Amino acid sequence: MATKVTIIGAGPAGYQAAIRAAQLGGRVTLVERAAVGGTCLHRGCIPTKALKATAEALARAKDLEQYGIRGGGDCAVDMTAVLERQARIVDTLTQGIEKLLQAHGVQVLQGHGRLEGPGRVSLAGEGGTQVIESDAVILASGSRPGDLPGLAADGELVLNSDHALALSQVPESLAVVGGGVVGCEFAMIMAGLGCRVTVIEALERLLPLPNIDPDLSKVLAREMKKRRIAVHTAKVVTKLERTGDGARLTLGPSPLVPGAKSKEAVVEAARVLVSVGRRLADDELGLERAGVARGEDGAVAVDSFLRTNLPGVWAVGDLLGPRRPMLAHVAGAEGVAAAAGALGLAETVSYQVVPSAIFTSPEVAAVGLGQAQAAELGYQARANVFQMRTLGRAQAGGEIAGFCKLVSDQDGRLLGAQIIGARATDLVAECALALKLGATVADLAGTMHAHPTLAEAVHEAAEDALGLGLHSMPPRRK
Repeated sequence: MATKVTIIGAGPAGYQAAIRAAQLGGRVTLVERAAVGGTCLHRGCIPTKALKATAEALARAKDLEQYGIRGGGDCAVDMTAVLERQARIVDTLTQGIEKLLQAHGVQVLQGHGRLEGPGRVSLAGEGGTQVIESDAVILASGSRPGDLPGLAADGELVLNSDHALALSQVPESLAVVGGGVVGCEFAMIMAGLGCRVTVIEALERLLPLPNIDPDLSKVLAREMKKRRIAVHTAKVVTKLERTGDGARLTLGPSPLVPGAKSKEAVVEAARVLVSVGRRLADDELGLERAGVARGEDGAVAVDSFLRTNLPGVWAVGDLLGPRRPMLAHVAGAEGVAAAAGALGLAETVSYQVVPSAIFTSPEVAAVGLGQAQAAELGYQARANVFQMRTLGRAQAGGEIAGFCKLVSDQDGRLLGAQIIGARATDLVAECALALKLGATVADLAGTMHAHPTLAEAVHEAAEDALGLGLHSMPPRRK
């Protein structure tokens, strides 16, 4: 008899786990209270990229004369049409996932799934409540936007990312609280759509992530300035006052930055977007009653095979909390590994090679160790940088901001890569593969890259690491 597997949550972790379990011969039931695809497809990755595409198209249209085309510039945003396009994209991808699940024989049940114990899931739906018995259970209920004290989202004045994706019109001004990935992405998008944007970040720089070095944050801040986005770092919101047409935010020095003595500032905006991370969607999952153990951070505790303390119960994705990257592609990989475990195999996820993709303008991507991280870990690391503006393809496309940085050890082994520039989120895939295979900068330099492409930046940075950069200026002679 085939192994019965029940999965709660049909986001990237859950639906990919369902497909893999079915491929391995399992009888799979996938429980989801809304539509398949989860936050990523419906309220995150895909809708934001649709908005980003609109903002970039508008920017290009307003700048057509740069490309020798007359008559551009007289453009306006029709948010109704924008949201309709966004919905069509989401619907197309949702239907694609549904057809895949159907083709693999996965039973999809709509309703609220709750863990009742090992092998037991209750499903509350329109037809009442039923109990599903199975050999294995995979928990993949994901996360939802987090709040800040005093800045709880109400969907009107104070927004979270879900609300921002459903705005029927572009606000005249927007204060973005949080200069991390989501905050910076939305800041660039809304500015591109014609909104006056202010970003408020509690730490000393934008994108204050361990694997993103400060020089990338500096370039991003410069590009925001070009788009007239105001940036306040090392500041927090100390007071929010509702005004007749929006909000007045009082900013003070951040307690997260030792010695911060910035003067008090005031920001006025029609809307406030809070983008300060996410919290687990576990409040109605039945974990406590079922006896699922948690870590000190409150996230579900699992071993290296993603097994919880309950026999036959796995947990994946955002339920594992920020000690692992809370990214859709990581969740998908964890779902696949958990599905293999449910079918008697032993697979783990390697967290050493996890590419980060940040869809700002220009894009930011990273994999492996940053230069600062490598130094902290004791590596005799070096970093070699190649500027995007040197590439013919970047000049031809009018996208010259940014650079590619390769971090390597004293033997030339690649430790990490960071890219800021056009299509950085695509270019990082080559570096991820090189890192996974244990490649050296000599391996990258010895790999022929097509011309003219943006990928030449990786090749040129690798050649520079060998002291043989053909398009890098030679060291000054003493």
